[in-house]
Amino acid sequence: MTFSPELLALAAQAERDLKPQFEYVDNISFANTARVMDAFAEFRVSEAMFQPSSGYGYDDRGRDTLDLIWAHVMGAEAAFVRHQIVNGTQALAIGLFGLLRPGDVMLSIAGKPYDTLEEVIGIAGTPGNGSLRDFGVDYAQIDLLPDGQFDYPAIRRAMEQHGARVKVAFIQRSKGYLNRKTLTVDEIGEAAKFIHALSPDTYVVVDNCYGEFVETREPTAVGADMIIGSLIKNPGGGMAETGGYIAGTARAVELASYRLTSVGVGGEVGATLGQTKSLYKGLFYAPHTTAQAIKTALLAAYVFEKLGYRVEPKWNEVRSDIIQTVITESPEGLCAFCRGIQAGSPVDSFVTPEPWDMPGYGDKVIMAAGAFTQGASIELSADGPLRPPYTAFFQGGLTYESGRIGILSAAQAMLDAQNKTKGF
Repeated sequence: MTFSPELLALAAQAERDLKPQFEYVDNISFANTARVMDAFAEFRVSEAMFQPSSGYGYDDRGRDTLDLIWAHVMGAEAAFVRHQIVNGTQALAIGLFGLLRPGDVMLSIAGKPYDTLEEVIGIAGTPGNGSLRDFGVDYAQIDLLPDGQFDYPAIRRAMEQHGARVKVAFIQRSKGYLNRKTLTVDEIGEAAKFIHALSPDTYVVVDNCYGEFVETREPTAVGADMIIGSLIKNPGGGMAETGGYIAGTARAVELASYRLTSVGVGGEVGATLGQTKSLYKGLFYAPHTTAQAIKTALLAAYVFEKLGYRVEPKWNEVRSDIIQTVITESPEGLCAFCRGIQAGSPVDSFVTPEPWDMPGYGDKVIMAAGAFTQGASIELSADGPLRPPYTAFFQGGLTYESGRIGILSAAQAMLDAQNKTKGF
């Protein structure tokens, strides 16, 4: 893989300037690793817990202990983590359907949820497919203010308008496919406090995808009633082959567990089929792997800003998730970025990604993901919808070294595309 001398020099300068940020990230990784290891010690993890169960999975000690560890690490009363959950969208659906009933209102207070939730909620897709709206749940939305903060007066008005019907106040921590900043744990905690002061019985539910272990606390530690995420993102540490989790208050998790299996059964069943060890190991690796992804994102922000692109967040800003955006301003630029990421990946580097009509999305989407686990966005990946301003959403990197190669590959691909357009 060949990079121009100018690009290599830029990367070297970036690493010199980013040294304080890298040290900050390492300190967070250390604190989070200590929290995970304390939980492993407290619950006396042993090799016997890695043994598989079959059938109903009754009395699976490894599964049940992992749930306890997960709750401890997330600062929650209860949790369940299961390899049977296929992605973050399903985990979110389990949580939302578990809490909401006909006549209830789901109030999204951080703007539009991620694209794949639109059909789950019923704000897109064909009526009658089994969305929340089909089951009599109403949906309302409050956008963030232009500065990315919660619009508290508008939230208050909506809460007063709908009253006790607001069963779920939904917060998406990460930006999804929106050009907005990611919400910090402290900001989410303030919103949870505000919601509970208005309505103590309203569940504050957080889509925590991409945010786990980026800070030293999770939203459940500051008042959120439920957080939800995917194991092929941060908390699986690159080890989990599939799966998802839900953590929160004991009652909220119990209700979600009834949607996971059935009422009266909940989280007491579920064969592990030999997947338990990878989930334990993934949680062990998660703080370190997340740190590698953040360092890769910091490098991307620095390099592409110096190349003249708008980036968010900037290289010297504090982060609350692993996502880095690069606004390319053209479909050609977005596609070139993704081609470069693909070429700099360990798997399928020879493949050329193309935009396509991906299920669950309203626009054509281009995705680059040369990953060991299909769809694992904790691994080196980039994607974006083909709509203005043609933003590339970059995340992951199991190691900083491989992430660095991927960033240089993407930058070189974009420079080559620019030169080709200019006729050089």
